[in-house]
Amino acid sequence: MLELKDFCFTIDKDGEPLNLIDRVNLKIPKGHFMAIVGPSGCGKTTLLNTIAGLNEMSEGYIYWDGRDLEQEGDLDPAELGYVPQFSIAYDELTVDESIEAVTKLRVKTHDIDDLDQRIDRVLEETGLAPIADRLVKVLSGGQKRRLGLAMELVTDPTLLLCDEVTSGLDPRSERDIVRRLHDLSRRDGRIVISVTHSLAHLELYDSILVLHEGRVAYHGPPAGLTHYFSVEDTEEIYPRLAKQDSNKWRKSWEKHVDIYYQKIEKNRLKLIESGKLSVPLVAAKKTPYDDQTATTPIEIEDEDWDDIDNSSSRLTSKRKNKNKKTDQSSDQPSNDIIKEASEHVRTPGAFSQFCTLLARRWKIFFRDRGQVFLQLAIMICFPLIVILFADQGNVNLRNFSDAGTDYSISGLKELNAIASNRAKVGGAVSGIIMFQMVLLALMGSNNAAREIAGERKIMEKEKFGGVSPSAYLLSKITFLVAIILVQSLIMGIAVESAWNFKGAISTSYVNHFTFLVMINAAMTFICLGISSMMKTAEKASLLSIYLVGFQLPLSGAVLALPHTVGEFTRPFISAYWAWAGSLDHLQTGYYDAVKDVTQTPIDPGSSTCITILAAQIILGLILTYIGIKRHQWEH
Repeated sequence: MLELKDFCFTIDKDGEPLNLIDRVNLKIPKGHFMAIVGPSGCGKTTLLNTIAGLNEMSEGYIYWDGRDLEQEGDLDPAELGYVPQFSIAYDELTVDESIEAVTKLRVKTHDIDDLDQRIDRVLEETGLAPIADRLVKVLSGGQKRRLGLAMELVTDPTLLLCDEVTSGLDPRSERDIVRRLHDLSRRDGRIVISVTHSLAHLELYDSILVLHEGRVAYHGPPAGLTHYFSVEDTEEIYPRLAKQDSNKWRKSWEKHVDIYYQKIEKNRLKLIESGKLSVPLVAAKKTPYDDQTATTPIEIEDEDWDDIDNSSSRLTSKRKNKNKKTDQSSDQPSNDIIKEASEHVRTPGAFSQFCTLLARRWKIFFRDRGQVFLQLAIMICFPLIVILFADQGNVNLRNFSDAGTDYSISGLKELNAIASNRAKVGGAVSGIIMFQMVLLALMGSNNAAREIAGERKIMEKEKFGGVSPSAYLLSKITFLVAIILVQSLIMGIAVESAWNFKGAISTSYVNHFTFLVMINAAMTFICLGISSMMKTAEKASLLSIYLVGFQLPLSGAVLALPHTVGEFTRPFISAYWAWAGSLDHLQTGYYDAVKDVTQTPIDPGSSTCITILAAQIILGLILTYIGIKRHQWEH
């Protein structure tokens, strides 16, 4: 049984506490299907999210089979299923692949046969077997809702929470989803709670919870709704609610709660006796408030709801009379209580989750033709843009010693020509190297700006289901490192094959390649950190573009910055350190030529440059982990 006692969720509004959920008291038995309804803004989703643990409960108690979930440990991720309003599957995967991936992430299966059986079972339960090979992006709204449901059923949750899963569906699809949820509640004592704005198909629910301004206005069988609210049709309930303060509705409900709960229990026992409800019972502990709320069952006939007295006086007198004839129940469970012996689903380890996440990421990448073409275009076009400046870089560098000591007019002309040559070559070498670094910074931004923010909702949902943030981070790092290496390698090969600055690079290609990788990695992981901290892909992309846009003007490679400004901005400009580190490996003549044409310091040393870039990479990874770890659930 799920029990809420004085359950509250409070926010701070204008310096004052505001209860969005205000002292909710509920008892929901196993094998029960409950709907949460109410006007917009009444707190339906907030209550569901607080039960799930997505919102932190402010006051009160929540019990599961008598266990205080706040004090004695929360439900295991496998025990709790949550189907949100949004799609939790990737468009590039098929239905079968989506369910397979989530099963590998959340269930430690014994072997491949166990995995296949679990997938096949949920496909059949949700009616998705005929479309198992269909891509998610072509599914209808109802099919996507069923897929979201299937992805939660892989762990056999004992508590299934559904948020507006019928929203926007046609009547037939809506009834199909409600019917499937109803059937799921009849198996293994599963509790299914569904938030819905619709008042259709209420007869399929065991009970209806009506919320008004965060307070309980009613919780009882669907058949009692119209009688309790004194309306002819359920569509009149919401206007009726608005005519009275929510606190008055709550006080009214507290007077009648017992008789409606007795009706719920009587209906439940009938279902068990008829074999329509399978409930594995457990010997639940008594909660601290059981003694205060325990009542002796009342005999309720199957008369019409109109025959039920609206006042609580008759109910009270009946209870008193019954109590005289009824012995106090024992604290110990009776012999007919059967202890549940089902084996709990185990969550896979972080390494197994990492492998699944990485394999899925590569599959999504290659299925997304637009992303593949964009990467290929960048990898090919950016190096070609740099190669366009090959002629300027392929000019022999002349030294002043070539002019000798002739100070005649012809000798002075020669010196002027040498100076012009050195300025041209020095500017070309500096510009080409910086151009590479800026283009690789742009690649890094493209790599990571949307990587996490673009799948924020899915990531949050998978974290909620037990996916390790470390496994998620490691899968992103591994994927992006592969992209970084390929991009940098292609850029380096293209540049080196087009020209070698006529011998300007004095050391091996490895040094050049090192700084290409470092600038790409620094910008990639800083943008990944930005992506993890932002709630939307648009904000992450915009901030990342700004960051790349400042690389060239603030590096000082083109125009030297004022000393005070440069000293402040330079540590944050990745392109500067990759540029200066690459210049450090130039032959002396070329290095001097570059130094002659720029007023920006270019001699921090390659080891210092690598250290700074490595620090930026680490900073980006730290920001990424913080962003992944931080709760950013969107309601």
